[in-house]
Amino acid sequence: MTRLFRGFFIVWVVLRYGLDELVLSSFQRPGLRLLTRIVSIGRDLRSPRGERLRLALERLGPIFVKFGQVLSTRRDLLPADIADELARLQDRVPPFPSAVAVATIERAFGKPLDAVFSHFEQVPVASASIAQVHFATLRSGRHGGREVAVKVLRPNMLPVIEKDLSLMRMMAGWVEKLSSDGKRLKPREVVGEFDKYLHDELDLVREASNAAQLRRNMQGLELVLIPEMLWDYCHTEVMVMERMHGLPINRVDELRRLGVDIPKLARDGVTIFFTQVFRDGFFHADMHPGNIQVSVDPSTFGRYISLDFGIVGTLTEFDKEYLAQNFTAFFRRDYKRVAELHVESGWVPANTRIDELESAIRAVCEPYFDRPLKEISLGMVLMRLFQTSRRFHVEIQPQLVLLQKTLLNIEGLGRDLDPELDLWNTAKPFLEKWMLEQLGPQKLLQQLKEEAPQYAKLLPTLPRLLHDYLQHKPHEMRRELDALLHEQRRTNRLLQAIIWGGLGFLLGLILMQVLLRVRIW
Repeated sequence: MTRLFRGFFIVWVVLRYGLDELVLSSFQRPGLRLLTRIVSIGRDLRSPRGERLRLALERLGPIFVKFGQVLSTRRDLLPADIADELARLQDRVPPFPSAVAVATIERAFGKPLDAVFSHFEQVPVASASIAQVHFATLRSGRHGGREVAVKVLRPNMLPVIEKDLSLMRMMAGWVEKLSSDGKRLKPREVVGEFDKYLHDELDLVREASNAAQLRRNMQGLELVLIPEMLWDYCHTEVMVMERMHGLPINRVDELRRLGVDIPKLARDGVTIFFTQVFRDGFFHADMHPGNIQVSVDPSTFGRYISLDFGIVGTLTEFDKEYLAQNFTAFFRRDYKRVAELHVESGWVPANTRIDELESAIRAVCEPYFDRPLKEISLGMVLMRLFQTSRRFHVEIQPQLVLLQKTLLNIEGLGRDLDPELDLWNTAKPFLEKWMLEQLGPQKLLQQLKEEAPQYAKLLPTLPRLLHDYLQHKPHEMRRELDALLHEQRRTNRLLQAIIWGGLGFLLGLILMQVLLRVRIW
């Protein structure tokens, strides 16, 4: 019954905010438009469609807000105005009662709160749709007296999520069946992607492991701080980490008053991102201002602080090489190479005409070169390439869409800090160095070193393996070999017959000549 009421409420919100107008143009069922108009008499549709969609998702609650945030990353599927509006969605969620957070902590650790923490701040420092964070101090053990941040999962999230996901799947099925654009928009795939993100975020141990990996990767860079995870206190519902002392990165005036070098901060952000993407292939994929702070601790003053590791992106070596070559070819205006990369990657059908794809890519990229390099948005270029590729039936890879969304975040953040930031000149040396490392002799030596242990094990066994192979040839190969030998013997006999016949004929001629001469003589 509750699911039925929830379904009616969702339909009412959809009609109230005029969301049916977004898709009715592609609905083919007669009478459907008339029915929605009758049901939704009196609604106000003067606001832009993207704004109405954002407000409707906020009205439907935290899970739908989170869905809108994930949907905003799929710019390959959405019109630009809707994607831009969804990107403005924020987790404006009131905190849940501290008593509930305390009960969750005590259940996770199997002991009273006072046995774990000597001090626990009842008022959360941050609250979002999935969890909230409290500051505390550990009581005893090897971390005794240490200041920490305690992230606590919202109670009963899984049943709520499953109910809303079930309704989303149902509605996605309707859209796919009723809308002529349903297959192109892939609504069920988008809901499936959202399902994965949500369930990943519900496991705080998984988030802690993401943070630990990023911390290990970034340790030698000395540009970004990632809190240490205290594994003795990590549970699927509770995550305890080192407390960081910083200010949100969007408080630029305050940071400037404290003496932070803001232009350097903007450049460092680009370096951090490209290092995570091209060196490590493992990047923080939710880098909005709410998750980024700047350290005000004297020992680490001015460094980035990364928080909230529920969503990370990963790239294969193939993905990294594809992206680096695309960016490099783009800034050389080598559009044919960009088109060839699309075909080589397998994302474009093999029968695609390179010249047609090259022409389409040129139409996307060339207008950017009328602007100063500092005004070129790599994220927008990537997005436009994805949109152009759609007409060539490209299947955009999810990891690259996540990368593009993160790149747009980084660019926006960098230019908020420093409007004069030249993203390309900041990133170009890094990309060129990375390309040299990937294609030069250094990469070959590295690969040989990595494979050396396998070669060392294999080489001593090669003589035995060769001997066994020769001694125990497969039956089919032996049969073929016997047939070949039989044919060779037949050929040899034939050749011998021809040779002996020829010799006999020649000797006969010689003998006849000799006899004739004797008779004449």
